[in-house]
Formats: sequence, structure tokens, C-alpha cells
Amino acid sequence: MKEVVLLTGALGNVGRTILSHLYDQYTWRLLDNQSPDSDFPYDLIVADILNTTAVKEAVEGASAIIHLAGNPQTSASWNSVLRNNIEGTQILLEAAVNSNVEKFIFASSNHAVGHYETDPNSDSSNLDSPFPLDGTELPRPGNLYGASKAIGEILGRYYHDEHGISVLCVRIGNLNGDAPPVDYARGQSMWLSNRDCGHLFDRCLQADYGYEIVYGVSDNDGSYYSLDRTRDILGYFPKDNSAEHIS
Repeated sequence: MKEVVLLTGALGNVGRTILSHLYDQYTWRLLDNQSPDSDFPYDLIVADILNTTAVKEAVEGASAIIHLAGNPQTSASWNSVLRNNIEGTQILLEAAVNSNVEKFIFASSNHAVGHYETDPNSDSSNLDSPFPLDGTELPRPGNLYGASKAIGEILGRYYHDEHGISVLCVRIGNLNGDAPPVDYARGQSMWLSNRDCGHLFDRCLQADYGYEIVYGVSDNDGSYYSLDRTRDILGYFPKDNSAEHIS
């Protein structure tokens, strides 16, 4: 029998990419607060992540959760990220523990560490530079959205330590289709290709871990982020490199 995986925020870019690569490998339960458009070929539970009854029902019987739902806007207000990103994540974690879910995979973000880039020592040629980041550094969010993701990581730490659920926080880079942005060096550094995204979340579901924070990007030259721990913990071996697409 295939593993039952709950995917929240299934209509988003990351959710659709995961499904396009992994749909046949797992039994998916999909949740989003928006109704699907005509080109979404999968069954979907339409419910808000703040609806505790709907969340409890969606979680029941799942062995793993990939949590993508939330306000993804970097300009989001505090009230929005408080409700949609922080409270929603806590509601889902509580339901996961109560339903004996084994793995909780949290979509964190590069924005949880965005202000490392404003550090005066951030030049990669400088020996005192904080780059590449590897997931062991403290959060340093660049906006309120990033702060909400950092709080989500902390909530995951609490629920792992308190209840023993396996929690993986993936600081996702820039999922930009099958080619990186041409005139955006930051986007090239943190590009995550579609096929590497599929491979990454497959490894998130297959690997064994307790509580970890890793980066989710392709194998890009000059990346801000180290993939050493992502490889070691998950067995993630990306095939794409943004430099191969930039002339």
C-alpha cells in the first residue's frame, strides 16, 4: 500500500510541481483554501488551514504531511502571516501529533535568513562571510513573511522535542521552472529546478531524521547555500545548475 501524504497548499507552484513528479508514487490527500482551476486534474479538499475540524479530518490516517499552505507574499502584513502562516502551522502540527503522523515536512524559505545578505561581511570572497549558509545558523529574516517561517521552524522544534514527531524544515530557494532567471543573480544562486524539486520532496518523504533544517536549491555555482547537510541527511543529489543556463 502506498504511503498516505497530506499536501497543504496544493494549488501553489511548489505543490503542483511536487504532484507533477510524484503523484503516482504516493496516495495523496490534497488541501487548499481555493477551488481548483480547470487544469488541476486531482481531487482536492477545499478548506482553510485555520479550520480545525477540516484540518483534523484531512490529517486523519496520513503518515506524512508536506505543509506548503500560507501567505507566500514577502510584503504580507503581520496580521496575515500571524493567522495564515503561524497559527495555521501550529493547528496542523497539533493535529499531526494527535493523529500520530510520523513526518512533518515544513516549507520554510530563504527569506527566513534574508538579512544575512545585508551583513557587511556577506561577500563570498571575504573569509568572514557567513556564506554559504547550511541550516545550522540562527534565523535572520528579511521580512515578516521570513519571520513567520522562522517561527514555523521553532514550532517544529517544539513539537519534535515535546512529542517526538519527525520534523524537517526545508528553506526553499527560487522555484522558477526549468530555467533560472536570466538577469537576477540572487535568483540564480538559489534556483530550484522542477525536477530537483520533485527529487527533493521525494527524499524528504523517504529519509529518516529527527528534527532538521536544510536548504532546498539546485546544485548552483556560487550558491548562498550549502547542500552538504541536505545530501547527508536526505540523500538529495540535484542534477541541475543555474550556471549551465546562463551564457
